[in-house]
Amino acid sequence: MAEKTENPYDMNSSSFDADKYLQKLLKSCNLKQIMDTEAIIVKDTQTLTSEMQTLVYENYNKFISATETIRKMKTDFLEMENEMKKLADNMKEITHSSDQITGTLQETRTELTKLTEKSALLKKLSGISSLPSILTQLVNERNYIQAVQEFTRAKRVLELYGNQPSFKGIQEDCAVIMSNLQTILKEDFQRADKKTIHLTETGELLLQLGESPSNLSKEMLQFATQRLHDELILLGDQTERDMIDFVDIGIEGFLNDLTLVTSSFYEMFVTKHFDCEDDSFQELARSNLNEFVNKNMTAYLNLVQERVESETGDTQILLRALDRLHRRLCAMKNLGRGIEISRTGIDLIIHSIQQLCQTHYKILKDSFNDNLSSIRLTLVTSKNDGSLTELIDTLYVNTIEKVKGVLQDLLVFLNPEWSFNIKMEHKGISCIEGIRENLLVAFLRHISTVVTSFSDINSSCPANLLLVLSKVCLKLEKGGIRSLLNLVDELYEIDSENSSVLTHETELNSEMLESAKTLLDAYVRVQGMNVSQMLRKSVETRDWINCLEPRSVRAVMKRVVDELTNIDGTLEELFESGQLNTTTSSDSSRKTHFSMSMQGKSQYRSTLSNFTSSQADNSLVHRLFSERVDIFNSAVDFSKVSIMSGIIRISLKTLLECVRLRTFSKYGLQQIQVDAHYLQLNLWRFVADENIIYILLDDILGSAVLRCVEKNPSGMLMEPNAVDLIVERF
Repeated sequence: MAEKTENPYDMNSSSFDADKYLQKLLKSCNLKQIMDTEAIIVKDTQTLTSEMQTLVYENYNKFISATETIRKMKTDFLEMENEMKKLADNMKEITHSSDQITGTLQETRTELTKLTEKSALLKKLSGISSLPSILTQLVNERNYIQAVQEFTRAKRVLELYGNQPSFKGIQEDCAVIMSNLQTILKEDFQRADKKTIHLTETGELLLQLGESPSNLSKEMLQFATQRLHDELILLGDQTERDMIDFVDIGIEGFLNDLTLVTSSFYEMFVTKHFDCEDDSFQELARSNLNEFVNKNMTAYLNLVQERVESETGDTQILLRALDRLHRRLCAMKNLGRGIEISRTGIDLIIHSIQQLCQTHYKILKDSFNDNLSSIRLTLVTSKNDGSLTELIDTLYVNTIEKVKGVLQDLLVFLNPEWSFNIKMEHKGISCIEGIRENLLVAFLRHISTVVTSFSDINSSCPANLLLVLSKVCLKLEKGGIRSLLNLVDELYEIDSENSSVLTHETELNSEMLESAKTLLDAYVRVQGMNVSQMLRKSVETRDWINCLEPRSVRAVMKRVVDELTNIDGTLEELFESGQLNTTTSSDSSRKTHFSMSMQGKSQYRSTLSNFTSSQADNSLVHRLFSERVDIFNSAVDFSKVSIMSGIIRISLKTLLECVRLRTFSKYGLQQIQVDAHYLQLNLWRFVADENIIYILLDDILGSAVLRCVEKNPSGMLMEPNAVDLIVERF
C-alpha cells in the first residue's frame, strides 16, 4: 500500500510527477496510444470538473438554508423570552390574589363543609324513610340480591337511630320484610328443582341476613348432595351416548356443580371467621367439606367405572374420554387448602386397563376355543389325516398372532399424548406387570389347562386332536413362550429378569412341556385302547372250543397291523423316528422263533415245535426272578418309535389278558399260535425294542397253552414250517 501511495506515475497518488509520467508515456507508447491517453485524461478532467461544480452548488444551497434557519430561530427566541417574562408577572399577580381570597373565605369554607355533611346525612335519612317500600318492591320483583344490598347499606343507620321514634317504625317494618325474605330464601334453598348456582347464591344471601353459619353449612352440603345425586341419576340414564359424550356431560354438569359448591362453601365458611361461632368451626367445616367432596366424587367415579365396564366400543374413544376426565380431575386438585380427593382419575384408568385386560383375556380364550372346535370338526369330518401339520401350524400361528395383536392394542394406554402416565404411579407399574401376568401368563396357563383336560380318560375327543395339541404345546415350549414373553417385556419395558414376583420363562416352559407329555400319554392310551378294542372283541366273540382248524391268519390281525401302520405314517409326519434298539436278525429267524424271556441283558430263542407245558411253567417261574422289563409304565418321549411302542404294549397286554380269560381247544390254541406269529413278523419294525414284543407274544402263547383243555397242550402246537406256510399264504 505504501508503494502505491509513493508511485510518481499514479495520478491518484500525492507524489504524482507529471514530467516523469509524460517521459514514461513517450518512451513506452506509440503515437496512437499517446493520443488515446490524452483523450481519456481530458474526458476524466471534464467529468471531475463537472462533479466539483455540482458539489459546490449543493453545499452552497445548504449553507444558505442553514443561515436562514439560524436567523429565524434567533428572532423566535427573542419573542419567546418576552412572553415568558409576561407569564411570570401574571403568575405573581394570581398568587397574590389567591392568598387574599383564601384568607377572606376560610371561615366560609368550614361552614360549607359542615353543611355538605349534614346534607348527605339528610339525604340518607330521607332514603331510609322510603326503604320499606323499596324493599317490598324488590322482594315482589324477586330481586333478592338488590334487596339484601339495600338493607345492608341502611342497616348501620337503623342500628344507630333505631331508638328514635321517627325511625323505630321504619326499623320494625324493615325487620318484618327481611324476616319474610329470609323465610322465602330458606324455602328456596331447600327446593330440589333449583340449580346448584342458585343454591350458592341463596346461601350467600342467608349469611348476610344473619343465618347461623353452622346450620347453614350443614344444610348447604345436605341439599347440594341431593342435587348432585339427582344429576348422577340423570347421567346414568345416558346409555345411548358414546363414552366421550358421557364424560363431557358429567364434566359440564356434575363436576362443574361439585366444583361450584365446593369453592363457594370454602369461601363462605372455611376462609371467613364468624364471631358467633367457635374457633373450631372452620376446621369442622373443612372436614365436612372434605367428606362431602370425596363421597360425591366416589359416587361419580363408580358410575363412570360401571360405564367403562359395560363399554364395548373403540378403545381409542374410551381413552380420549378418560383423558378428558383425568385433565378435569387434575384441575380440581386445587379446590382449597386441606381439600384432598382420595380417589383420582389414575385409579379409574388403572381399573379400565384391568377391565380391558379381562375383556381381552376372554377374547383370547374364546378365540382359542373356536380354533379348537374348528380343528376338532376338521378331524371328525375329514376322511384322511394328512393335514395334521397344517392344523398344528394354523392353531399355533393363530394363537401367537392373536396374543401379539392384543398386546399391541393395550399398548395404546402408554401413548405419550395422554395427560396421564401410569408408569409414574406405583399402582400403574403393578398394572403394567398385570398385563404380563394376568393376561399373557394367565392365557398360556389357560392353554395348558384346556388342552390337558382333553387327556381325561372320560374325554371323547379324537385321538389325532391329542396329537395336534401335544405338538402345539411342544412348539410353544420350544420357542413360542419365549417370543411372547420377550415381546411383552420389550413393549411395556418390564424387567422380568430381575423381578422376584414375575413368572419366569422356565416355569411356563416346564408346565407346557408337562402338558405336551400328558397329551402324548393320552394319545398313546387312546390309540392303544382303540387297537385293544379290536383285539378284545375278536377274542371274546369267538368260540375257541369249537373252532375249526386254522387255515389262515384271522382278518382282525390284518386290520390291527393296518391300523398300526396308519398310526405310524401319521406319527412319521410329526416326529422323528427315534433310536431303534432292535437286535438285527434275519427274516428267517423271525419266522421261526419267539423270544421267551430276558435273563440279565441276554436273550434266547426256542422253537415253537419244542414248546412244552413244562417249558411254559418254567418260563413263568423264571420270569418272576429275572430282571423286570417295564412294559406298561415306560415313559413315552417325543419320537415315533416310543409312541408306537407304547401303543403296541397296551394292545398286546390287552390281548394277553383276554387270552387268560378264555378256554381253548386244540385248534383254538393253534389259531393263537398263527396269529401270534403273524404279529411277530409285522410289529417288530414299529417298536424301539423288539424283545418287548417277543416277551408279550411268548406270554400270550404261554397263557393259551395253559388255558388249553387238551391233556398235552404243548404237543398240540403246529409245526413251525406249517405256521410259516399259513402266514405266508395270508
